[in-house]
Amino acid sequence: MKTLLLEVGNLDGLVIMLVAIMFGPAILLTIIGAAVFKKNKKAAKVLFILATVYVIISLGICGALMAS
Repeated sequence: MKTLLLEVGNLDGLVIMLVAIMFGPAILLTIIGAAVFKKNKKAAKVLFILATVYVIISLGICGALMAS
């Protein structure tokens, strides 16, 4: 029998979605920053800083949601 990711007793899908929200955009910003680094170092630094701030904030918010 096929199991759904968001069943009542199985919350693995919810955890996967929260982890994707926590780290997905930060990884994307880091990849874009690495691609732009040789052409425009200032823009790459801004993207790296945005990725870091996003991870710090998302770990605080999503971590609090996962802990409760």
